[in-house]
Amino acid sequence: MDSDNLQAADLERFRGYLYVLAERHADRRLQGKADASDVVQQTLVQALAGLRQFRGRSDAELAAWLRQILARQLANAARDFGRQKRDAARERSLEAALDQSASRLELVLAAADSTPSQKAQRNEQLLQLAAALAGLPEAQRQAIVLHHLEGMSLEEIGGQMDRTAAAVAGLIKRGLRALRLLLEE
Repeated sequence: MDSDNLQAADLERFRGYLYVLAERHADRRLQGKADASDVVQQTLVQALAGLRQFRGRSDAELAAWLRQILARQLANAARDFGRQKRDAARERSLEAALDQSASRLELVLAAADSTPSQKAQRNEQLLQLAAALAGLPEAQRQAIVLHHLEGMSLEEIGGQMDRTAAAVAGLIKRGLRALRLLLEE
């Protein structure tokens, strides 16, 4: 990947990945005020405008750069909602949380010893998985992310989503079935 030849299509491949992260880490006070897809769109617009600043050479470096921009966009949205001063510590903690979620997402596809071509293939699979997750209904996506990526129990998810553990299990089962279909396409 040559940073001088990056284009909008290169960034667009990361839309689903950024959406899953944005939805998971958006300030709860923003619900109904700012949609995760709006924040991702702003992230991609800002990245496209600043493409010359990107100095990386790999998809992993591009993903990390996009996560930094996303963290700033999420922090800005929260600040604008609350009309608070910029909180650099909050931005850094948000970046850390995004990196941690991204790492968990990458672990789903991780292999112990990987060749460069295997890593490239795994990165592409990661982007496909994130795009497929973004295509699920919100409740199914949230249940899958919380259970499989955040490691929460069905009871914990039920408490957070105001549903029973059995209902959460059903969401996960239907979501995984839909996810398989989306990935087969």
